[in-house]
Amino acid sequence: MLPETLHALISSRRAVRRFTPEPVPDDVIRHCLELATLAPSSCNLQPWSFQVIRSPELLQKLHPVCLGQSAARAPLIIAVLARPDTWKASCAQIISDWPEPQVPTAIKRFYSGPAPFQYNQGRFGWRSLYKVPMLALMGLRKAVMRSPSTPGEMRIWAVKSTALAAQNLMLAFQSHGYATCPMEGFDERRLRRTLTLPKAAIPIMLLAVGKPGERAVYNPRLRFPLEQLTQWL
Repeated sequence: MLPETLHALISSRRAVRRFTPEPVPDDVIRHCLELATLAPSSCNLQPWSFQVIRSPELLQKLHPVCLGQSAARAPLIIAVLARPDTWKASCAQIISDWPEPQVPTAIKRFYSGPAPFQYNQGRFGWRSLYKVPMLALMGLRKAVMRSPSTPGEMRIWAVKSTALAAQNLMLAFQSHGYATCPMEGFDERRLRRTLTLPKAAIPIMLLAVGKPGERAVYNPRLRFPLEQLTQWL
C-alpha cells in the first residue's frame, strides 16, 4: 500500500453518530472481522472475541443500554470483547494449529512453560502472591517480564491487544465504505444481561457500523499538536 493511500484511509475515518438503515452485508462483516484478527497481540494469544448484533429486536434493546446515543441506532453493532480468560486454550491451540508440519521445539517449550507461567494467575489471583516478589528479586540481576502478574494486569494485557484489533476493524469497515463509531458510553451491567456476555469478558467498546446519515459527524476534527505529545530522544 502506498503511504498516501494509507493516509487517505486513516484521515477519512471519523466517529459517525447517525446512520442510514441500510444493512451491512454479511460478507463485508466477515472480511472486516478477519482483518481485525490480523492485529498483533502479546505472545500471539489473541485475547479477543466479538459479538455481531444485527437483530432489530436486540438492537432496539441495546439503545437504552447505550444511554440513548444516536450512534446506537446503527444497523449493526459489534461488541468488542477483551478476553483475559482464554490464554490457556490459546497456548494449546497455537501448538495444535501450528501452520507447518513440524512444530518447532522452541514453540512447544514456550507455550508449555514460560507462557503459562506468565499468564496463569491462579484462582482469585493467588499465584501473584509469590510471582510478584519472585520477579522483583530476579529483576535485581537482569531484565525480566514483570507483568502480567496479577489479575488486574491480565485485564490490562487483554485490553491492550484487543484495542489493536478494534482499530483494524474500524479501518477495515472504512475501506469498504462503511462508517463506524466506537461507543464506550454504555451500562456494562445491563449490557451483560442483554448480550449474555462470558463472565470474564471485558467489553471495551460497542462499535456502531453503517452508512453515514445526515449530519453524521457532529464537529470538526481536533487533535493536539504532535510536538506536545512526542519526545525525540
